[in-house]
Amino acid sequence: MFAGDAPMPRIEAFRNWYERAGVRAERRKMLAPEDDIHKAFFPEHLVPHLDHPLLDQEDLVLRRYLTAQHAYQWLRFTMHFEVAVVVRASQKIADGSSGLHLHETTRMDAYKIVVDEGYHSLYSLDVQHQLVNRSGIPALDYDFGPFISGLDAVGEEFPQHRKLVELLQVVVFETLVTSILSDIPPDESVVDIMRDTVREHAIDEGRHHAFFSAFFKHLWSQLDPPLRQRVAHYLPPLVLRSLRPATDPARDALLSTGLGETQVKDVIADSFSNERVLAGIRHSAAKTLRLFEEVGVLDQPGARDAFTEQGLILP
Repeated sequence: MFAGDAPMPRIEAFRNWYERAGVRAERRKMLAPEDDIHKAFFPEHLVPHLDHPLLDQEDLVLRRYLTAQHAYQWLRFTMHFEVAVVVRASQKIADGSSGLHLHETTRMDAYKIVVDEGYHSLYSLDVQHQLVNRSGIPALDYDFGPFISGLDAVGEEFPQHRKLVELLQVVVFETLVTSILSDIPPDESVVDIMRDTVREHAIDEGRHHAFFSAFFKHLWSQLDPPLRQRVAHYLPPLVLRSLRPATDPARDALLSTGLGETQVKDVIADSFSNERVLAGIRHSAAKTLRLFEEVGVLDQPGARDAFTEQGLILP
């Protein structure tokens, strides 16, 4: 599958991992008795359906409930994604089964990512449990299955590329920059445990971003021309499926408040319109798209048109 054998350069960001990684340097995040549990669990402006006119904007209990469910869903998504996608691919890089020629230090850095992401998964679930127990707001069921199934469906017609697609999945997601990691830590309206958790997560993710940006450049350099063209067409749906918001959790939360099926359908349609969703995806994927531009992905035959047709690049 891979044409070259040049080693990937060392990522300097991991030299101080033993001193700086969250799993090494930070204590367990705990809700202290004096913490204000009545603060929001998530920034309200990041909950797309919260201000819809069909919802009673004067009902503070309703707003708090929907915001809590959005926070729970994000924490549960993080718990699943870190293990099911990031650890799955990082393990292959770490244990030498990725198919790429990698220096021992690079593989060790990938093992550090495996440790980081396992810890991120653990504390995401831990924080959710603490919030539920302290607030008394129960968490609705969350099904990660549709997301991972959709992500794994990209390239499924070429089963020989399964391992490659898994590597591309983690490259895409770990080079994205969502507003969540930057907006939550400074937001004093949000409960402290969420702010601290996201702040710590963002620091680790900065290292991962550096690693996977370099990893993709190395991966791309090892692909033969026909496979480069194939990869260029795998990437647009991977970006979209990584960032397109899941509407089922929002729908379930709205239905659980007693809102009717027709009203919920209208709220979802308005709050998650295709135009609004694509604008958010382009914003979050800006650095990833620049990385693709830099290495020449968009120069592959038909690639720029594919990214444009998917709404990732404006015509």
